[in-house]
Amino acid sequence: MPLEVRALMARFPPSWRAALVRLGLVWAVLLSGFASDWAAMALQWWDISTYNHIILIPPILAWLVWQRWPQLATLEPKTWWPGLVLFAGAAFLWLLGAISGLDLARQAGAVAMLGATVPLLLGVRVSAGLLFPLAYLAFLVPVGEELVKPLQTITAGITIGLTHLSGISAVIDGVFINTPAGLFEVAEACSGVKFLIAMIAFGVLAANVCFLSWRRRAAMLAACLVVPILANGVRAWGTIYAAQFFGVEAAAGFDHIVYGWIFFAIVLALVILGAWRFFDRPPNAPMIDAAQIRTSAGLARLEALSVRPGKALAALAIVLAAARGWALAADTLAAPMPRHIELPAVPGWTRADYSPAIWWEPRAQGAEHRLLGRYRDRSGHQVDVFVALYSRQDEGREAGGFGQGALMPESPWSWQSTGAPFGAGRSERLLGNGTVERLAVTWYRTGDLLTGSNARLKLAVIANHLLFQARPTAMLILSAEDSPKGSARQAIQRFQASTGPLDSWMDRVTQVR
Repeated sequence: MPLEVRALMARFPPSWRAALVRLGLVWAVLLSGFASDWAAMALQWWDISTYNHIILIPPILAWLVWQRWPQLATLEPKTWWPGLVLFAGAAFLWLLGAISGLDLARQAGAVAMLGATVPLLLGVRVSAGLLFPLAYLAFLVPVGEELVKPLQTITAGITIGLTHLSGISAVIDGVFINTPAGLFEVAEACSGVKFLIAMIAFGVLAANVCFLSWRRRAAMLAACLVVPILANGVRAWGTIYAAQFFGVEAAAGFDHIVYGWIFFAIVLALVILGAWRFFDRPPNAPMIDAAQIRTSAGLARLEALSVRPGKALAALAIVLAAARGWALAADTLAAPMPRHIELPAVPGWTRADYSPAIWWEPRAQGAEHRLLGRYRDRSGHQVDVFVALYSRQDEGREAGGFGQGALMPESPWSWQSTGAPFGAGRSERLLGNGTVERLAVTWYRTGDLLTGSNARLKLAVIANHLLFQARPTAMLILSAEDSPKGSARQAIQRFQASTGPLDSWMDRVTQVR
């Protein structure tokens, strides 16, 4: 062991030295063994503005541990076998993500495995002292994009209300607001999700560090949840209000400066100032009560479930090997594919040239087969049909993945609102170049499942992989534009009635049965 390392280890109590060496070695194995997951997370922290605040989380975690170290040093670390159950659960979560292509589960599992080694290798008493930092590890996982559409809708509702209160005539259609100065969109970047996520992370930290009362902690968290949502609505309204006097371009340019550098910094400062007088944790008070942890009868009973370090490490290695092996075996599954597929004849409908006014072509990355065509009936109704067939679902080929499906990223089309219900299908209204309205309804088919829910599709894919079943996945999107011949909803309903049951029709198109 190098002299520098020996000098560093000499600073720790004797009972901690071997335990920290074991923990450090295991962490090194986990970080290297799951380097691709950690690299993917780090890339999101750096490249995606929604997650830029996560770069601060690792130093915050180190600071939280350093705060607790004087008290932790008085505790004796012990290997604790129930920690292996937690570790196995974290490894299983990673496995579910690996076999389904769900990056969120993979990354959450990688983070959870790192945290689960603490109770396994340091014991239940040390883990009790590190409970908050261990829980705060969750903020390393880049999550929140799922909130964009609901926040767009909420922001649009707040904005239209404030716009009417300020005396401006306006009409709302989904996330689009039409005013005398022009048409405004509450776009994804304007949803406020990035500030909301950062505020929640800040609120949880402040609630633990600055408060002792659970009521005050809850109030702080509520403020960090509600205030950024309301503030984002005020900001969007301010842009519309300013545009009535200075024009859309000037108001939009000013909004980006204010949104990025001034407005939410002021909001954060106001939240801190509002909470300051209610801080009830004395400045020099220890962050944990080590004496209570040492004398706790409940922790003593749990600590009795200890195990030799060698056995704990061997069991950990077995769990890791099982998770990796299962993922590798499932990764080889691929359902047989037909040589080609084609759109069939539909009673009462004929094939028409596909020539939309604004090009629309759903994304289906990784699909082995894709079809896009247009049907027209005798009444002039037109329906666009998109079919994609996948031999497997994993990273880079996910039917329900981010950026896949009806809404094409970086295209003239924008998400407008949730569409009219179509049974199990997922219905969305899209707006092209602010002028053309389109309804798109999505269904997924795998095995006997027909659903528009991405979550249900993921669960089915996970079940297939866990049982080593190779089943193809099909995605069907029926879409139509509103026209003088009738609404998009009517056109899709008529087409769906002509195809008969969609599950059987999809199976005939994709030739999987």
